Amino acid sequence: MHAIRHHAFGPADVLRLEQLPDLDPAPGQVRIAVEAAGVHLLDTSIRAGESFGAGEPPELPVVPGREVAGYVDRVGAGVDPAWMGQRVVAHLGFAGGGYADQAVVAADRAYVLPDALDAPTAVAAIGTGRTAAAILELADLTPNDIVAVTSAAGGLGVLLLQGVRHVGAVALGVAGGPAKVALAARHGADPSLDRHDPDWCAQVPELTLVLDGVGGEVGQALYDRLAPGGRLVRYGWAAGVQNAYDDPERRVVDVLGPPIMSRLAEFESAALDAAADGTRVPYVGSVFPLADAAAAHRALETSAVTGKVVLVVDRPAR
Repeated sequence: MHAIRHHAFGPADVLRLEQLPDLDPAPGQVRIAVEAAGVHLLDTSIRAGESFGAGEPPELPVVPGREVAGYVDRVGAGVDPAWMGQRVVAHLGFAGGGYADQAVVAADRAYVLPDALDAPTAVAAIGTGRTAAAILELADLTPNDIVAVTSAAGGLGVLLLQGVRHVGAVALGVAGGPAKVALAARHGADPSLDRHDPDWCAQVPELTLVLDGVGGEVGQALYDRLAPGGRLVRYGWAAGVQNAYDDPERRVVDVLGPPIMSRLAEFESAALDAAADGTRVPYVGSVFPLADAAAAHRALETSAVTGKVVLVVDRPAR
């Protein structure tokens, strides 16, 4: 098989396409002929050796990536042969192995793809979509909320905008640059504001809820616009600054870690259902061939992407 590996932590160029032995599924596992694999900002910080999220530093060399979609081409002992040929999507967990044209996973962790979903969209739903499902539930949205979403043109931001609009709440999007502002507007942000505009914050109305994965100056500015009794739901700090908020009348809800980890399968199922029925459809805006994983990482690190970032494997039509 072909896979992207890195033998050391460092810049994007440590990612190399290598030929490795084919994978053999263990008892209870299926092997997936991968058609699409998800890429996250966390992947870039793990590769750099800077941050490992809720996991431990990987043992090198490592094949990054945790989300794959494709079709089952081999089954392990004890697995129903009916899995053969099924289109599936799976989250591989912190073990990784997604940046490859083969992956193995326990059969009970694979989901049969609805006909409406292609592989890149399914990959976005199983990972980014499950996070969005968790955030939206834990935010306790109501139709009366006035909500600001940061990184509104990103893979997660687009899903959150759709979720806010679905319950009838007001969705305000904050993004960087005219193209991203326009993309957020197409996915429900009204208004959609450019954080590069020096006066953007003056256009923010009084808020009842902030959905923030950026932190730093943007997160602080939106927190300051929260009405008493409002809340900020935090799921990251991409700006590199984890703000310390201390107003008891404007609470902060941290949703990563235990609030999500204990219910992963539930949120994955909800995300796939929402993608299939049109409630929250991931926007796959940045697609790279598997061999160009380093370019995908560089684009993510410089914010030169929109929507979900996905690696694709060129396979003959089935």
